[in-house]
Amino acid sequence: MSEQLRTVWLVDGDDPTLVAEAVRGLVDDLVGDADRSMALEDHRGEEVDLAAVADACRTPPFLSDRRVVVVRDVGRWGTEELSPILDYLEDPFESTALILAAGGGRLAPKLLAAVKAKGHITGTAVSGREAKGWVRDRIKASKVRLDGGAEALVEAHLGEDVSRLGSLLEVLAAAYGEGARLGAADIEPYLGEAGSVAPWDFTDAIDSGRTEAALELLHRLMEAGERHPLVILSILTRHVQGMLRVDGDDIVTEAQAAAAMGLAKGRSTYPAKKALASARRMGPSGVAEAVGLVADAEVALKGGTEWPAELVLEVLVARLCRLARAGAGARR
Repeated sequence: MSEQLRTVWLVDGDDPTLVAEAVRGLVDDLVGDADRSMALEDHRGEEVDLAAVADACRTPPFLSDRRVVVVRDVGRWGTEELSPILDYLEDPFESTALILAAGGGRLAPKLLAAVKAKGHITGTAVSGREAKGWVRDRIKASKVRLDGGAEALVEAHLGEDVSRLGSLLEVLAAAYGEGARLGAADIEPYLGEAGSVAPWDFTDAIDSGRTEAALELLHRLMEAGERHPLVILSILTRHVQGMLRVDGDDIVTEAQAAAAMGLAKGRSTYPAKKALASARRMGPSGVAEAVGLVADAEVALKGGTEWPAELVLEVLVARLCRLARAGAGARR
């Protein structure tokens, strides 16, 4: 169905910045060139009267083709409080575009069902595996032009914190002007703190023995990612356990590795392929030592040493990188 023919939207997601950005884009599309003071009602804050919102939705537009009504943070209301909106959704007006924005709590199931029946749900979540493509698409559609080096720097610097991209591109456009062509040196002063990273980027750096890169990613997980040391240890535990499960002469194919790791049928076997490659590269003795190092670190993090947690993890990562390099050297 065409965007212009729909009457109800729910913008869903956990990141307030991405939700607000999606709502802004939807409002721009629906209001178009109309006078916003006449065509748009934006309800936010603590004093929203949902009965009044429903009445506004039933009011024909004045001096415009369509009335656009936005309600923010709809997760703060339960089913009973949402009854005026649920009643309206049973028979929405064709001349009204109602935009409901997630936030404030968990969305009421009846609201989700009503929107599915009468409108459209727009998700804003960007998974770690989608982040690079999402960032590239946004950069191409922005008001500035980034060369390959600048684009790669943005991707690496933001990591999983893609919600910061919109404000960064706006700042760059304000600083350099619309249509400016920028390189890495031009954008570097505006990047701010490095964002969090995907766990597999961290473990990939360890597997390739890149100690400096792995330590940098460790700190990004702890700082920007706000991951507890035990959560990071859990990432490393799963990583070495995967290698341990596929470390055997009878496991030689990706399918056999997936079965050994207990991956459900239908799921991607790529993690098994990576675990098998890492185990072969490190060798049985290296895998066994890696498992022991992670076990020792768990004891240390749970009170077995006076070292700070950050130092325990740094030492563990450095030792795992050394094992990976030693395994690669032995193979050569």
